[in-house]
Amino acid sequence: MRIGFFGGSFDPVHNGHLELARCCQRQSALDEVWFTPAAVQPLKQHGPRAPKADRLAMLDLAIAGEPSWRICRHEIDRGGVSYTVDTLRQIHAERPDDELFILLGSDTLKDLPSWREPEEIFRLARPLFVHRAGSPQPEVPAIVLDSISGGQVVPQAVEMPAMNVSSTEIRSSVAAGEPIDDLVPPAVAEYIVKNGLYK
Repeated sequence: MRIGFFGGSFDPVHNGHLELARCCQRQSALDEVWFTPAAVQPLKQHGPRAPKADRLAMLDLAIAGEPSWRICRHEIDRGGVSYTVDTLRQIHAERPDDELFILLGSDTLKDLPSWREPEEIFRLARPLFVHRAGSPQPEVPAIVLDSISGGQVVPQAVEMPAMNVSSTEIRSSVAAGEPIDDLVPPAVAEYIVKNGLYK
């Protein structure tokens, strides 16, 4: 099975996340996409704004119509700071015969040299670098190219439409009382309002 690993805070999950997953799955023939919410991201240790139960609930609502999308709870259940390499090792140990891919938006590329054990990450999972239409082609950091230069892992570019949306923008809009209906799935927007998140 070809599994796409998609990590992030998902605070909240939004339409850009879903379109990125959809494009990666379609263009790379992924059997499943695993959305993997972090407990605490290493580079954002102030932590997510919404509690883990709410982030999981919003993800569940967002992917309800996609039978091949899953929520991977490894990082939430493990707690503490979430390192991608640890999660990929766990998945690989549990499913050694599956082929793993890691979904990477262009905005994450600049941070890759700061990740824990990037060489091991790209040994365990083939990178899918997502390029948004209208933005410059992402420049892959040298450390990534060095990690995959042995030919065992070949980077693949995935194209997706331009989408100007971020979790930070959504949280700010909610706090300001502005509508977010065009930024998140309707069920997620309803959940945010009903539970008073990001006020």
